[in-house]
Amino acid sequence: MSSDRDQGSAPAGGQLTGEALAEGLERLGATARMIRANVERVIVGKAATIDLLLVALLSEGNVLIEDVPGLGKTVLAKALARSLDVPFARIQGTADLLPGDVTGVSYFSQKLSEFEFRPGPIFANIALADEINRATPRTQSALLEAMQERQVTVDGATMPLPRPFMLIATQNPIELEGTFPLPEAQLDRFLLRLRVNYPTLDEERAILGRFKLTQPLDTLEPVASGEDLLRLLPVVRSIYVSPAVTDYLLTLVRATREHPDVELGASPRASLALYRAAQAYAALAGRDYMLPDDVKALAQSTLAHRLLLTVQSSLQRDSAERILESALHSTPAPVEDLRRASAGEASGAGLP
Repeated sequence: MSSDRDQGSAPAGGQLTGEALAEGLERLGATARMIRANVERVIVGKAATIDLLLVALLSEGNVLIEDVPGLGKTVLAKALARSLDVPFARIQGTADLLPGDVTGVSYFSQKLSEFEFRPGPIFANIALADEINRATPRTQSALLEAMQERQVTVDGATMPLPRPFMLIATQNPIELEGTFPLPEAQLDRFLLRLRVNYPTLDEERAILGRFKLTQPLDTLEPVASGEDLLRLLPVVRSIYVSPAVTDYLLTLVRATREHPDVELGASPRASLALYRAAQAYAALAGRDYMLPDDVKALAQSTLAHRLLLTVQSSLQRDSAERILESALHSTPAPVEDLRRASAGEASGAGLP
């Protein structure tokens, strides 16, 4: 897909254009298809959810998978991690989990007669925080720096986390006993909140057949590497976003702040999250430009969990999803020809 703006390859700042961008999109599409197919060896009928996890990977964002027990939240996260040839670690949320159990601790080595730092599981490229809401607020707070700044500070020393880094957290939204709700500051650090949902009859029949004799997760092999992902990040950042689409995105975010049923609307961090996620969504579709439909497709997953409703709205059992849907309907999308970013035919807004 060539561009009519520039036939160069990589101008200052690392942005790709022309043939370099077209080649990058081809590599991205091929890598995404391999990862998706590999995860689908374990997970049945959740292609849309897998695609959103790929969006988060390409946006260097964190994901909260929230749904009732038994739907495969943990298995989905582990299948994605095993599809990548990167270090993976699991953090099991419990009431006695301490911050040091997550970030690591300094201990005195009698052999060396000095203090050494033992890294915690957060230093993996893919970290799974299973049942994160069962950890205490103190332990939950230990993740804040890692989720936003990609670093950890222990005993006054700040250490960067490896790249790529992604925290996948799971929680059961129904069960309240022995849980600690995630604070708004932590929810705002999740790029996406996803739900797995129940399978259809045919999908559940396929699950029974697939898991009857073996556990596919045990034999899953990696199909991509961390270096592959890092090489694809400039491709995502190079996706063209017209001023009209940018204005549409910002108008939508500001509509959440001005809605009468919302106490706190989406933050500027949410604007950036939606922008980057929509760029990744467009890249996965094989396009070198963003459409308003990309913003619409990701608005619920990116913004709904960041909205704090008014007390009156909560008492009336209103939902952030319904309010966001109202904001989407009331925010007019640009109608100008957004395909000017590409000289070729568009491949459509859907994911491959």
